[in-house]
Amino acid sequence: MSFVVALGALIFLMIVAYRGFSVILFAPVAAMGAVLLTDPAAVPAAFSGVFMERMVGFIRDYFPVFLLGAVFGKLIEMSGFSKSIVSAVTSLLGPRFTIVSIVLVGAILTYGGVSLFVVVFAIYPFAAEMFRQHDIPKRLIPGTIALGAFSFTMDSLPGTPQIQNIIPTTYFKTTAFAAPALGTLGGIFIFVVGVAYLEWRRYAALKAGEGYGDGHINEPAPLAHEKLAPAWLAMLPLVLVFGLNKLFTTLIADNYGKVYELKLAAMAKPVTVAVDKLTAVWSVEAALIVGILSVVALGWTQVRKNFAEGGKTAVSGALLASMNTASEYGFGAVIATLPGFIVIREALASIPNPLVNEAVTVTSLAGITGSASGGMSIALAAMADQFIAAANAAGIPMEVLHRVASMASGGMDTLPHNGAVITLLAVTGLTHRQSYKDIFAVTIIKTTAVFVVIGIYYATGLV
Repeated sequence: MSFVVALGALIFLMIVAYRGFSVILFAPVAAMGAVLLTDPAAVPAAFSGVFMERMVGFIRDYFPVFLLGAVFGKLIEMSGFSKSIVSAVTSLLGPRFTIVSIVLVGAILTYGGVSLFVVVFAIYPFAAEMFRQHDIPKRLIPGTIALGAFSFTMDSLPGTPQIQNIIPTTYFKTTAFAAPALGTLGGIFIFVVGVAYLEWRRYAALKAGEGYGDGHINEPAPLAHEKLAPAWLAMLPLVLVFGLNKLFTTLIADNYGKVYELKLAAMAKPVTVAVDKLTAVWSVEAALIVGILSVVALGWTQVRKNFAEGGKTAVSGALLASMNTASEYGFGAVIATLPGFIVIREALASIPNPLVNEAVTVTSLAGITGSASGGMSIALAAMADQFIAAANAAGIPMEVLHRVASMASGGMDTLPHNGAVITLLAVTGLTHRQSYKDIFAVTIIKTTAVFVVIGIYYATGLV
């Protein structure tokens, strides 16, 4: 019965997320419902002592990353720099490589720190224009954008500032550049196989005589021939974020050590801060601040026109994204305290290989919650100590554990109820029936890549 209660809470959260209800509202409902069925008297204490404690702890650690990333992405959009990058890449590669161009633009923007949701809005008008001009079916646009924005630059490539690559650092005391060889090889696998799949789909449509299609909705207006900033200038803030993220990671580790005792004049006693758990968070925050300042300085003429409204939009988006994930984190913490979770944990622990165990656990929970960061947060909150113990016993470096967790979170997360998938389809004016098949293919490729990376590690020892 206890197992049914825990599983039922997970399924309930998945259903309400799929139907478009707020996770912020229903995550505590699902968690407290499970506690009510297990021990009714424990509900108030579980809510205040577990759910709220963990939810607030997540916001404390990661909200600045969400906020700075959202502001940076919005400024890149408002300044016109995203248009410059898209225009430069598509002009450079030409019509023959339309799909590759859109994938690369998405990769450049997300690897440079732009929010996934901002990337969807920034790329779609250019993707629609190019697909229309070269008579490629519009239904392939969501899969193409998903491959560029929701995959290898989100969680595979070392140094990516996306939250899916930052969360593991606080558990495994690693940095955003963990396991660079494995992450790069995994990213190459996703890119090559994903592009090959999309090109095969394009070729099959061409043979069948299918073109862009008619009667579409949400069609963007033809692109205006406006004066854009030089591509090198538009790329500069993205390069700064990546480079400074690496620099600050080294400087913080060298200058602060593993712990820092904060003692200011008015403090009754010093506060000890575990720097080794926060190095990656501080580094990406500092890099994003510099990136924001560089966009403001370089593109002020464009940015100042809508700075106030754009800032409000970015803050609202950051609040919603962080609260969604934090609620799922609190939900996972509560479920992990229930007797039924012991059954789930022991079943997963029966997978003998530590990396496969971690990958299956993280990607399963990401699929159930429809969120890469949410699923990974639930898994690591409940089972990080178990993963670490198993890895230490097998002599597996924490960097490998980090990279596998990060990549696994971006595996099955893009199921139909995923928020990014729903947003992508809404923006492009397409339905699950028309375009989800290709998004799901990218999901399978991402999931396969995790196990490819695990195989490479065991075959070569590369980290």
